[in-house]
Amino acid sequence: MFKKVFPLSAILSLRFLGLFLVLPVISVYALELEGSTPLLVGIVVGGYALTQAIFQVPFGAMSDKIGRKPTLLVGLLIFLVGSIICAFTTDIYTLMIGRFLQGAGAIGSVIAAMISDLVEEEIRGKAMAIMGASIAMSFALAMGLGPVLGAKFGVEFLFVLTAIFAVLAIVLLFTKVPTPPKIKHTYHAAAKTSDILKDPNLLNMIIINAMQKGLMTIAFVLIPIILTSSDFAWQKSDLYMAYMPAMVFGLVAMGPAAVFGEKYNKPKQIFLLSIVLFIGSFLIMGLTASSTVFIVGVVMFFIAFNMMEPLVQSMITKFAKVHQKGAALGIANSVAYFATFIGGTSAGLLLGYSDRETIGISVAVVATIWLLWTLKLQNPTKHSHLYLPLADVDLSKLKGFESAHVAEWYINDTEKLVIVKYVTDAIQKEDLIAKIAK
Repeated sequence: MFKKVFPLSAILSLRFLGLFLVLPVISVYALELEGSTPLLVGIVVGGYALTQAIFQVPFGAMSDKIGRKPTLLVGLLIFLVGSIICAFTTDIYTLMIGRFLQGAGAIGSVIAAMISDLVEEEIRGKAMAIMGASIAMSFALAMGLGPVLGAKFGVEFLFVLTAIFAVLAIVLLFTKVPTPPKIKHTYHAAAKTSDILKDPNLLNMIIINAMQKGLMTIAFVLIPIILTSSDFAWQKSDLYMAYMPAMVFGLVAMGPAAVFGEKYNKPKQIFLLSIVLFIGSFLIMGLTASSTVFIVGVVMFFIAFNMMEPLVQSMITKFAKVHQKGAALGIANSVAYFATFIGGTSAGLLLGYSDRETIGISVAVVATIWLLWTLKLQNPTKHSHLYLPLADVDLSKLKGFESAHVAEWYINDTEKLVIVKYVTDAIQKEDLIAKIAK
């Protein structure tokens, strides 16, 4: 599995590493460009997410028609062009166009679909967890390198690096990524958006994913601008002193959170703890007069974000039925990208009309409501998968078989297999076979 997933995760990680590298410093950089306003700065910070949300579904549909690899190439080329435009811009509007183009190469849903093509159902959750963890690692690495490299070589250099990462991702695509098999699945039900949104656990995960990403852009608009403002009067070259400890603590927290959430099946507890840390971080950043305490708030934010990141995609695939996984991931990621754009735009707007204390308290109140909503989330049920040759299964029995302990079944036409997903501790495999065999 790792050999199949790692190249795809590496491509996505290189893309996100480029996007994340500029996040710690882009708001103070953009604020100095010609035509800049706080609102336009907020749009620049989150702008990539708007076009990413818009193009997620079209890119997924295109990959079904022309193939995964050609679609990934198109997305990476668009991302490359956007990065080059950002690197050589001199005004806020050109930077905005470049950021929009960076997001327009929306390959996340294509990579998720390709992983689904390459990886078996019962280990797909682990594959998504690897992908989520790789994004979290990119985030943590970028938070350490971005401020240092930006201060030494300029933010323009960070966009040049991003363009180089895009080229490396294209090389990986054609040298390491296997061509996915053409597998047709026949299901006993069709995926409906309404069914996904009516599932309380999937709806909770969509909200968790969106809130996490929205708070991320709010933080990255506010943190550098506040630290370099008259409140603390930091130099841009000093920003690494806030981000470096945050990166270290975030990395340390990510591993135990992933183990506790995945291995011990306690993602709800991880999500609730993360939200509490989000609340505390924004209150601290909004109310403190001490730069040292402000850094504590930044560290808390990074810990919260990194604890969530490896689990979100995996939990969506666990709660969704097999025919819903692609649609559920697509909806969750599209909503999250819209939230990312709204977060950055809102933060920029609030900076123009409000003070730091009001912003911090307001975000904490919204996060508290989110905390109360998330209390309804359930930890996923542990399931096993039964694989039987299609010729050995009585389909009339299977179609008429109902049990609270069977989550779903489907047929892989290409490999002529029937796959039954059942509750591990509630029914014996032998009993299940006896009920549906010819």
